[in-house]
Amino acid sequence: MDRRTFLKSSVMAGAALGFGFNQVGRVSVKNRFETIIANGLVYVGDGKVPIKADIGISEGKIAAIGKLGDLCDKFIDAANMAVSPGFIDIHTHTDTNFHSCPFGDSRIYQGITTDIGGNCGGSPFPRADGKDIEDFYSKLNKLKIGINYKSYSGQGTLRGFVVGPNDVVATPKQIARMKALLEAEMKAGSLGLSSGFEYVPGSYASKSEVIELCKVVAKHNGLYAVHLRNEDDNVEEALQEAIDIAKTSGVRLQISHLKAQNADNWHKAPDLLKRIEKAESEGVDIAFDRYPYIAFSTGLSTFIPLNFRQGTVDEIIKRLKDNETAKKIGEYAESRFVKLGGPQNVVITSSRKENNVQYIGKNLLECSEMSGLKPWPFVRQLLIEERVNVSMIAFAMKEENVKLFLSHRLGMPASDGSLYSPVGPLSRSMPHPRSYGTFPRFIGKYCRDEKLMDLSEAIYKCTGLPASRLNLKNRGLLIPNYYADIVVFNPETIIDTATFSAPHQFPIGIEHVFVNGQHSIESGKSKGILAGRIL
Repeated sequence: MDRRTFLKSSVMAGAALGFGFNQVGRVSVKNRFETIIANGLVYVGDGKVPIKADIGISEGKIAAIGKLGDLCDKFIDAANMAVSPGFIDIHTHTDTNFHSCPFGDSRIYQGITTDIGGNCGGSPFPRADGKDIEDFYSKLNKLKIGINYKSYSGQGTLRGFVVGPNDVVATPKQIARMKALLEAEMKAGSLGLSSGFEYVPGSYASKSEVIELCKVVAKHNGLYAVHLRNEDDNVEEALQEAIDIAKTSGVRLQISHLKAQNADNWHKAPDLLKRIEKAESEGVDIAFDRYPYIAFSTGLSTFIPLNFRQGTVDEIIKRLKDNETAKKIGEYAESRFVKLGGPQNVVITSSRKENNVQYIGKNLLECSEMSGLKPWPFVRQLLIEERVNVSMIAFAMKEENVKLFLSHRLGMPASDGSLYSPVGPLSRSMPHPRSYGTFPRFIGKYCRDEKLMDLSEAIYKCTGLPASRLNLKNRGLLIPNYYADIVVFNPETIIDTATFSAPHQFPIGIEHVFVNGQHSIESGKSKGILAGRIL
C-alpha cells in the first residue's frame, strides 16, 4: 500500500466511524472515557489543517473525537497545545539498548512512540546460538518496553550468518539459504530488509545477490531500507544502484539518511533529489529519511578500507599491528581526513577502556596533542586497544542541504540514533544529539523558526508519512479506532536542548505522551509506564 492509498483509506475509515475532518460537532457519549484530552488543536497526521477538538481514549484506542464534555477518569486541558499522533522514527539503532533502559528515555521524551530498528544492515537476529526474530521479540515482550518497536532484517547480519565475515561471492546455495531465512523472518514480523553497504560484511554482497533477497521482501509488500554504498564521491552511482535494485526486484525503497557528504560533494544534493523524483515517475515506490544535523555518526573502523575490514576482530587487529599493512590503511584514513575537512572535524564519542575515556568528546587534533601521536597513529592505537569498537562523529554536511532534504515532499525526519539515558550505563558515552533531539529540533527549528513548512506538513512527516511507508496498522493518525499513540506539545516552545558537547539532555515543550492509551509522560515527567508493544 502506498502512502496515498494508506492515508485515503485511513481517513475513509475515520469517516465511516462518524468523524468528519472539516467539521467537529458534539459527540453523543454513552460511556465514560478513560482519558479526555480537551481543547487542543488536533493535527490528524494527514497534512491537512488542524481542528479544535477533544480526544477521548478508552481501552488503548481513540474512542471519539469532537466536543466530548468531561465524563472521564482523567481530564487533560490541552488549550494552546498541539495534539499530534506519536512520532514514528523510521530509522534507529535502538535494538538491544532496551535491556538497559526499558522506558526508552531519549526516545519517549522527544515524543517518539514507535522506534524502527535493525537498520543499516544490522539486526539482532539471526544469531550464531540459533536465536531468531521470534526469540528477540519475545524477550522484549517479556521485558516490557516504554514505546512501540519493530525491526528490519539486516542484510549484513544475514550474510554474516550464512556466508561469513569475508569478501567472497555467495554461492547459489548460500543465497537460497539467506532467502529462506528472510522468508521466515518476514512471516514472523520483520518489516523488510535493510542494507548498510559501507559496513562489513553486507558491503561484500553484489547487486544481484541483494536483488534476490529483495524479491522476498517485495512478495510480502515489505520495505527495503538502504544505507547507500557510498555517500560522498560516488553517491550518485550508489543511489542509482539502490534504485536499480528496487526496479528489478519490485521492492518498495527507503533511502536511509540521504546525504551528499564532504564539501566537494555538497553541490550534488539537488541532483540526488532529481534522481529520486525520476525513479518515482518511473514507478518506483520510493522515499527517504534524513536527520536534522550537519554531522554524521558511525564507527571509527570506517577509516579502515573495506578489503582490510573483513574477517574476525582479531584478524583486523593483526592487520593494524602489522606496520606494512597499517601504512596502507593509514594512507586511506588520512585521505578521508582531508575529504572531511581535516582531523578537527572528527570527534571520538565512546570508549570502553578506562585509559581512553579522556578522549571522549575530543576531536582528533586534540587527541593528537593529548597522546603525542599524529592523527592516524592515534586512530590506529585506539582501534587496537578498543578492539575496533569506537564510535565517532564527523562534521561533513551543509545546512542548506539539510533544509533541502527535510523540506522535500518525499523526505521525513529520522534520528539514525539509538536509545540513551542521562543515568545508568547508557549515559557513559557522548552520542550524537540526534538520539535525544531529532523530532523537537525538526519541528522547533526547521518548521517554526526556519519556516520550511507549516506545522501540519511537519507533523505529517513525523507521523502519517512514516506510518504509510511501514504499513503500520491503525497507527500514525488521530482517528477513531486507531491506537492512542499521542503527543501533546507546545508549538511555541518545543525545541531540542541536546548538543554535541552535552548530548544527554531532554528537549523542552513536550507536555504529554500517550503510548497505546497509557499516559507515559505527564507534564513533561515520566510516569514509568511500560506500555509499548512489538508491532
